[in-house]
Amino acid sequence: MDNWTNYEMRVLIADKFEQSGRDGLEAIGCDVSYQPDLKDDALSEAIRQTVPDVLVVRGTKVTEPMLAAGQIKLVVRAGAGFNTIDVAAASRRGIYVSNCPGKNSIAVAELAFALMLALDRRIPDNVIALRRGEWNKKEFSKARGLFGRTLGLIGVGKIGAEMIPRARAFGMPVIAWSRSLTPERAAALGVEYKATPAEVASEADVVSVHVALNADTKGFLGAEFFSAMREGAYFMNTARGEVVDQAALIEAMKSRGIRAGLDVYAAEPTSATAEFTDEIAKEPNLYGTHHIGASTDQAQEAIAAETVRIVREFKETGKVPNVVNLARQTPATHRLVVRHLDRPGVLATVLDAIKSEGINVQEMENIVFEGAEAAVARINLDNAPSREMLDEIQSGNADVIELDLLELSNQ
Repeated sequence: MDNWTNYEMRVLIADKFEQSGRDGLEAIGCDVSYQPDLKDDALSEAIRQTVPDVLVVRGTKVTEPMLAAGQIKLVVRAGAGFNTIDVAAASRRGIYVSNCPGKNSIAVAELAFALMLALDRRIPDNVIALRRGEWNKKEFSKARGLFGRTLGLIGVGKIGAEMIPRARAFGMPVIAWSRSLTPERAAALGVEYKATPAEVASEADVVSVHVALNADTKGFLGAEFFSAMREGAYFMNTARGEVVDQAALIEAMKSRGIRAGLDVYAAEPTSATAEFTDEIAKEPNLYGTHHIGASTDQAQEAIAAETVRIVREFKETGKVPNVVNLARQTPATHRLVVRHLDRPGVLATVLDAIKSEGINVQEMENIVFEGAEAAVARINLDNAPSREMLDEIQSGNADVIELDLLELSNQ
């Protein structure tokens, strides 16, 4: 694309998004189309009409037909997760998917504690009774209190880590499990390490879930986990509804007195306002909010600023911060290192020779030394080129200083 940095990049925002973020995108030279109510077929049609380079969403689902409807280069999830985006379809089309991790951590941790306190002091029931004109101090004086109660964390990423100092302020010891948590890191965080989620469940008075939704975590907190929880314990989920076997949770609420504070559910409406007929909403042991964990002014301003940063860097450099769908491992088996003079056509000659042997380039970078006289190209290949071909490149191009072929043992 000619004059990339001067190009007026088209951005379609298909969700609620802060004014500061829209202003920021316009300030870096983007043509912004703000249509926060777009969903499903209407979004596909808008993509066809506006032909955006960048699609920005929050909770809106992004499907393969939407990605096929235009020439999208980048999808930004203005939030921490990205499970609402068909990442596999984006990867097949060479579309970057990026997100804004960590920007809503404090907001979600605050809501988790709000739900915890609401459960313990039955605050919603207090409010409902008052609004009915009822005074019932006798009933609502009953509460356990949080001081000295053990908080169990399932997941100690950015949000889980924010739970720890807040628990400390309430005088709650913390135990934790996370796939990446080690005893050493647990000690550094000031929490007690547990080897399994079940160990957390069996020893905690309050369990709070803070794991990302992926193939490994979908439905992984099920009947076995809830049967390990203490009777009458509190279960908090402000992560994703799908990480919990909701039927097992409902059964535990009915049979074991588990009380739940939820911000997320197995089957949530896709629009901001809708009927919610999920059976869990009828459970008297549920206190729930409407997936609003990240919805504070502070969090949304931070997410808007991060979205602008992502788009700015993509526009100015072609690189994408926080990209989630680049290959962690490629089929590359060898790396060809080409030390060469910084001249036009040198790498074109090398790549033509590689192509002639039916070898595919998996990754490539070219680093220029100070003074722009020489450079080194590192080219990852899915097969080893022949010695004859390498000799031909070396002898047939005076601008090639040296060639080295390395076998990649850790790909």
